[in-house]
Amino acid sequence: MPLSPPSALLVTIPEAESLVREHRLRFDPVTERGVPAHVTAIHPFIARDELDEAALDRLAELAEAHEAFDYSFSRSAWFGTEVLYLAPDDPEPFLRLTEAIVRAFPDHPPYEGVYDEVTPHLTVALGTDGADLGAVEATLRDGLPVTGRARHLTLMTEDDEGRWSVRREFPFSG
Repeated sequence: MPLSPPSALLVTIPEAESLVREHRLRFDPVTERGVPAHVTAIHPFIARDELDEAALDRLAELAEAHEAFDYSFSRSAWFGTEVLYLAPDDPEPFLRLTEAIVRAFPDHPPYEGVYDEVTPHLTVALGTDGADLGAVEATLRDGLPVTGRARHLTLMTEDDEGRWSVRREFPFSG
């Protein structure tokens, strides 16, 4: 019997939605499947049907051990020529959160451990046509900076049809 789809741990960035949603709907397929603007803390995480109360309790404790934090995204950046994203001015709070999750759940490294270094980011567009994404980047500049406050860690799960939904939010302290 195959495992259920993985879950994901995110820091949602609702203040960015008005700026990035149209582009994300066009160039990031998870958007139309229910995933909001966010910075990924861990994906993939525990399989949906394997999430148990012990894991949920551990996530609640982990989030409570982290202070809510302010963030600002004032520039765009690229992974190669195919991924356009907004870069947080201060990536450290996002990195500390990801590192704490990895310490608590060592079997679930970010992006399955594929990358040597984690770069916190808010994906705006994925594609192969650099010119199209260059035009998207130009439209983002007028809406920057995006500022807000991270108040919780969001656990999202994917259903059998590929739609994502919030399973639970774990408040940060403060």
